[in-house]
Amino acid sequence: MSERVAVRKTYKLFIGGKFPRSESGRSYPVQNSNVALASRKDVRDAVLAARAAVKGWSGATAYNRGQILYRVAEMLEGRRDQFVGLGVPAAEVDEAIDRWVWYAGWADKLTQVYGGANPVAGPYFNLSAPEPTGVVGVLAPAEPALLGLVSVVAPAIVTGNTVVVLVAEASPLPAITLSEVLATSDLPGGVVNLLTGRPAETAPWLAGHMDVNALDLTGVADPALAAELERAAAGNLKRVLRPADGPVDWTADPGIGRMIAFLETKTVWHPKGV
Repeated sequence: MSERVAVRKTYKLFIGGKFPRSESGRSYPVQNSNVALASRKDVRDAVLAARAAVKGWSGATAYNRGQILYRVAEMLEGRRDQFVGLGVPAAEVDEAIDRWVWYAGWADKLTQVYGGANPVAGPYFNLSAPEPTGVVGVLAPAEPALLGLVSVVAPAIVTGNTVVVLVAEASPLPAITLSEVLATSDLPGGVVNLLTGRPAETAPWLAGHMDVNALDLTGVADPALAAELERAAAGNLKRVLRPADGPVDWTADPGIGRMIAFLETKTVWHPKGV
């Protein structure tokens, strides 16, 4: 009997809750697997899917969004060994699971912390409430591949935004495997869209896209590229979260900074009755 030839897994993109191949037909090898190499057209398709999902996701109750994020944690817990098999340290997988739970708990509490009644002088009251920005483009950090990804995606979506994520070229397997978890976790299609490949190639199209409302540059290590993307983002006055000046401790308490980075504050004035 001849020696069996192993079948390589082909990791596809995650757009609109589905797993399409790149429209370019390109791929590149990673750990004995083939990973899709996203193109400019894939970026446009992902933004279109993210925009279509904004209304339903932002209109869901905060409690419901928290339930779905907790479900992601449950499903990730069940596939813990698979991520360890991909080379993700067990401790990092546990941190990623706990991070989903942590943000799920914030879903219906952030408005009370970040919004509220404002003191005013006159016969009226004034209320401020946070609202999602819309579609957020995210450049994910290369390391830690899983925890870093969760730490930038979860805070953006828990507040009602949708995301298009450009995954680091060197470490795509944990990210695209996480998309398989998201696809079975009650998360509506289009809320999270993951594109593998070369971020330096696709990021300018994402940064300049006029239907993207904000940009998270956390995963950009090249200052020149970060500056280029920030200039492109200025076309429609996107909110921009710049890369940290130094190393990030992803295991530290994340606080609420990443949640409020992509929120708009809506203030309502209302007269008091006499």
